[in-house]
Amino acid sequence: MSLITPVILCGGSGTRLWPRSRKSAPKPFINLIGQSSLFRQAVDRCGNAAQFADPVIVAGQAHVALIEQQMGGDQPYSLLVEPMARNTAPAIALAAASLDPDAIMLVCPSDHHIADAAAFAQAANTAADLARDNWLVSFGIAPDRPETGYGYIQQGEAMGGGYRVQKFVEKPDLATAEQFLAAGGYSWNGGIFAFKAGYLLDELSQYRPEMALAVTQAIAGATRQDHAIHPDPEVFAAIEGESIDYAVMENTARAAMVPVSMGWSDIGNWAAVHDALEQDDAGNCAAAQHQLEDCSNVLVVSDGKRVSALGLEDLCIVVDGDDILVTRMDRAQDVGRLDGPSSQ
Repeated sequence: MSLITPVILCGGSGTRLWPRSRKSAPKPFINLIGQSSLFRQAVDRCGNAAQFADPVIVAGQAHVALIEQQMGGDQPYSLLVEPMARNTAPAIALAAASLDPDAIMLVCPSDHHIADAAAFAQAANTAADLARDNWLVSFGIAPDRPETGYGYIQQGEAMGGGYRVQKFVEKPDLATAEQFLAAGGYSWNGGIFAFKAGYLLDELSQYRPEMALAVTQAIAGATRQDHAIHPDPEVFAAIEGESIDYAVMENTARAAMVPVSMGWSDIGNWAAVHDALEQDDAGNCAAAQHQLEDCSNVLVVSDGKRVSALGLEDLCIVVDGDDILVTRMDRAQDVGRLDGPSSQ
């Protein structure tokens, strides 16, 4: 059985995790959960040489130095350097065009947290088996709450450890999300996919022929140095950016999903960091020297300064250098609106 090739997508600035996440060290490359960065965790989850081939990392030039530093010199990898950001469909297609057509790709965002690596690995094998039969496979994340911030996947008929996709659903309102949770058969779309490289390009050629042609030409005209591949910038610049969901997954007749419960979070804001960290009996968690008295559901993160709080609840307190963020948990998703995240 052929190995699975991890394709690690690096992008975005993580502005909702300011002040820890900054342009110089964005969300995937900082330690938020555990002792290593989310990027390094994504690579390490695919470190079993009996299951996974060497990773292909897709990133912009601004992240190259961070990636090379965190990868070190011990593990072979390929680094596809996007000339400019064009969303996930071109990024994934670049990786597909750089691989053997029969290679099985496992597309993983670099900035997600997965608590159960064994469940992830098992789902990867199931998804890869479907991908070998020319299915385009999404991981369907088991929902534990009526979340309005994610898209959903409705499962259809069962097959091969997974399901046909009945339909993809845009981010719902709360009432609809509650209905999905009560009905069952709906999963979150977590942005993790398995494809056969050649078949993905075939489907992209059908639904987005100009993009498929441009990506193929960009790889054909790429320059290579050590582990880095630089696609032709002029060809790539002409591509109109689009997500893989809109470009392919919502159009193809070969969409499948593998349901998985693996302690997944996209770590989209500080409230999500709080949920992913171990908490005390009052729901508090702290990655810092701290004293919390009569507090509940409080997150404390600090780069060294001691934080003391009294009589607080449902708050995130983050200290980084000269910047201090204090926000209610229910406003954590709005942190990106502050001046600080856009200017640093």
